[in-house]
Formats: sequence, C-alpha cells, structure tokens
Amino acid sequence: MLRTHTCGELRIDNVGEEVVLTGWVQRLRDKGGMLWIDLRDRYGITQLTFEDGVTPAHLFEEARSLGREYVIKVIGKVIERYSKNDKIPTGDIEIHASKIEVLNAAKLPPFMIEDETDGGDDLRMKYRYLDLRRTPVRRNLELRHQMMRAVRAYLDEHYFIEVETPVLIKSTPEGARDFVVPSRMNPGEFYALPQSPQTFKQLLMVSGFDKYYQIVKCFRDEDLRADRQPEFTQIDCELSFVTQEDILNTFEGLIRHLFLKVKGVHIANLPRMTYADAMKFYGSDKPDTRFDMRFVELNPLVKNKGFKVFDDAELVVGINAKGAASYTRKQLDELTDFVKRPQIGATGLVYARVQEDGTVKSSVDKFYTVEDLQAWATAFNAEPGDLILVLAGGRDKTRKALNELRLEMGERLGLRDKNVFSPLWVVDFPLLEWDEDSNRFHAMHHPFTSPKPEDLELIDDRPGDIRANAYDMVINGVEVGGGSIRIHDRRLQEQMFRLLGFSNDEAKAQFGFLMDAFEYGAPPHGGIAFGFDRLCSLFGGSDSIRDYIAFPKNNSGRDVMIDAPSPIANAQLDELHIKMKNLPS
Repeated sequence: MLRTHTCGELRIDNVGEEVVLTGWVQRLRDKGGMLWIDLRDRYGITQLTFEDGVTPAHLFEEARSLGREYVIKVIGKVIERYSKNDKIPTGDIEIHASKIEVLNAAKLPPFMIEDETDGGDDLRMKYRYLDLRRTPVRRNLELRHQMMRAVRAYLDEHYFIEVETPVLIKSTPEGARDFVVPSRMNPGEFYALPQSPQTFKQLLMVSGFDKYYQIVKCFRDEDLRADRQPEFTQIDCELSFVTQEDILNTFEGLIRHLFLKVKGVHIANLPRMTYADAMKFYGSDKPDTRFDMRFVELNPLVKNKGFKVFDDAELVVGINAKGAASYTRKQLDELTDFVKRPQIGATGLVYARVQEDGTVKSSVDKFYTVEDLQAWATAFNAEPGDLILVLAGGRDKTRKALNELRLEMGERLGLRDKNVFSPLWVVDFPLLEWDEDSNRFHAMHHPFTSPKPEDLELIDDRPGDIRANAYDMVINGVEVGGGSIRIHDRRLQEQMFRLLGFSNDEAKAQFGFLMDAFEYGAPPHGGIAFGFDRLCSLFGGSDSIRDYIAFPKNNSGRDVMIDAPSPIANAQLDELHIKMKNLPS
C-alpha cells in the first residue's frame, strides 16, 4: 500500500519511526513560523507539523499551499507532541514531515467536513460522498457493520443458513404498495420488488431448510418519515418444527447478544404483554416501557356527575405525571394545545393537581366533590406533587391521543433516556381487522399468519375475535421486529383467503404456487423479521434511520445526489411497451 500506517494508528511507542501516511487535509493552522495540518482518513486524525527554519523552505511553502480535502501522501518521523491532545487517540504524537506528495487536489467543499458541520440536510444529502467523510456519519456505518457481524455470528452459531431469495417477484394485493418493474420480454407484464421474502422463506421450509436467514433489501412504495425509507434492510428469519415459544426464546437471545456485543449492555429476560393489555394500559401496540405512567380508566368514578364531556364520552381515561403538579397554567395550556392538534385529535384536556397537603384541585372542581377528587387520586396512586391528566371521547381515538400525551410527558420529564433500553414482546394480536372502506377484513399481520389454535372454533361465527399466533418485539416504543407462526395447511390457508375476500380464482392466481407446495409435506413453521435500519438507529441513539444508511432517500423518496428517480428515454419506453400519458409538465 501507499502508506505504512493509518491516521488513527500511531502512538507514543512509535516515536522515532519513519512512517508514510495518506489521507485528506481536514484542517490547516498557520501561525507564521509554525504550520500544523490535521490529516484524516477513515481511522482517525494525525497531526503533521512544519517549522520555519527547520523544515526545508520549499516543503514549508508546499504545505502552506494545501487546501482543505486535498488528498496527500506524507513521509516523516514520529515525534512526541509538546502540547498533547487527550481528545484523540493519536494526541501524544505528531509527524515531523520530510516530504509531501499531492495525490489529488480538491475543490473547496460546500460545507465543513467536521463533526459539527455548517451543512444543512439537503446540502449534505446532495454531496453525501463528502458527508460520509465526517466522523459521526462514519461511526454510524461502523455501528451498522458491527451489528451485521454480530447478527451473522449469532445465527451461524445456531445453525441458520443464509439463502438469497429473488428480487424480481410477483406483485401481491395485500400490504403496502409495490414498486413494479416492467418486463421487456413479456410485454404488458410486470415484476414487483419484494416488500419481504415472505413466500420464498416459507417455500424454503417446505424444501427442508429448517433454519433460514437473510439480511435482505426490501421495498415499499409508501409515504416516508424518519423511520421509513422506500428501500430498507431486514434481518429475515424462518424456522421449521417450532412453536411460538421456541421463536421468542431464539430471537430474544439474538437481541441480548446484540446488546452485549455491540453496546456492552446486559439485557434481562424480555417481559411479555398481550396486545389487549398494551392497548388498554398504553394506547399503543408498541408501548415505551422505560417509564410507567400507565393508563387508568375513570368511567365509574366520573360519570353522571353533571359534567357533560365525561357523561357523554365512551371512555374517560388518564395518566399520572409524577412530580408535575408544579406545572404552570401556561404549561398546561401548551399541553391542551398539543392534544388538540389535528394529528392527535382530542377535544380538550382535564387536569387535577395533588397539593402538598394531599388535597386535589381540578380544572373541573365545580362538578366534583372533594371526596370525588380524592377517589381520582386513589385510582392513580397519586401522591402530593403529582399531576393527573385526563382525556375523554371515543374509546380507540381517546386511547391513541392519550398515548401521544403520555409520550410527550415522558419526554418533558426526562423519562425517555436514549441510553436506557426496555425491550418486550407484544403477543396475541388480533388476526384480522375490519376495514370500513373496503367492507371486508384485512390481515393484521399478513395472510399467512396462523390463528391461535384455541381460537379456530371462532372462524365461522366470530372471525374478528380470533387472535393471531403472532408477536412483535418492541424496544423503547419502537417496533423493531415482528413475526408469526405460519399456516402450513392448504385448507386453512384457503379458508383464510376467503375471510380476506379473495375468490378461489384470485387466491389461486396470486398464491397457488404456495398452496400447491403445502400439499408436498409442509412442516409447521414460523419466523420473524427485524427492521435492521431501525435497530441500528436505536442502538446509535438516533430517531432517523437515514443516519445509518450510506446513501438514503429524502422524504420525497428522491436520491438528490444522483437525481433519481428520473425520466427515461422514449426508446427505452418503447422497448418496454409503455405509453406515457398525462405526465406533469
């Protein structure tokens, strides 16, 4: 190689050695008679030093002419640094340079290549190859690499085999929108990019590969946000001859392994919570359990007291914000405005403070006696200094709104520490959910999820009450993985398709290959998929998965660096038998 060492490698023990380094000029400090250059590569920074009267004049001037982000090769001797820098690993030494070779000059970058940069999101995404030089971004990708290595090590140790499945597959009507790819050789027909390798991994189980995994790219054409990208990565797994308990134990082990190997954090056994309890006590199927603040339903205590808002509500429910009774009227008005935002949808907020003497003062005092309000405090186990916050309205809508308020209060009270991790399993999801628009059931997970065996008797009369043999892993209020025991019997799979509104012909056209495979000895099987990008962002303490993807898309699904998506030539469209109509100008 052109270098003998990297820019993050040299230490005090290397003093006196002649070395060759290569890298990028990050910073140049010119003090007239002294010149220092910070040379950066992927591994770190090493300081180069040049001294007028000691360094040859031509070399001194050559060093002074270097610009930021020039790619250079430098030869020099390692010396002990007079003014040490304990903030970098190489801070005890510097290089007394004897020769510089410019390998490539550089234009002035459009933003500072520093940990704290002056570049905005859009500018850094346009020049992502420059943004990737910054230490925080590089560390994010190094964390991603560590996570991949640790995942593969654990699954390899447990006898999983990694198998690649096709990227050009068949479009399916369930789930999110597909990205489609026209077929030149089959005019008028299209492939889809996989939202998941679901059917292929089930076919691998039929094939006898009893423990499969793949770290795989998936694609969904859906609206984007901080934790979504049009292309994303899954840890995709499937196992044969297993129960739900086997899968929970195996992948609980994977998560504990990742926390230990990557974060050095010991995670205890994961608690389990039913979907029904998650919705009742947290208003979400992905509860953040780093803090308590569980919901308390108040219907029996507050109805028929003359307060119309509560009397007319299907559900009156609240939370106890410990220690927040000191909130000012302005802060309470902010919370009221927060819950009334359109995306949350509450009509108002009722509050009650537990005073230092134990009495309770409420925003609806005139409707409730002292004894009534004391009963509120008892229901919430509220103590002096606590603040009770109450919402009312339709059951589902109110729980959803209170979940948002709970998370907001958790944030305000400093209870959502990104260095604290609280994973759990959520189990016993509904198998089906009714959609008013299409007037039919949809699969809560996907059409191949098996019902709980004890609920099969409900399939004809009460299908909406059937629980799925499904499970999600949730960490800090983020769903990081989900899966289920699959249907492996053709008759049950056909019955499921009928429940979902498929005709026999539609089911056969879409999934006939899978049902046919079930007739050749399909074993009982189940699996799980983890959102790898989400796991990386969670481990890295970030809210956005974009920070852990080398070349992400923006919120409009565009790659602004390469300007994609983009039009294609008419000749290509003709080859694909595509006629473009009504395109925006």
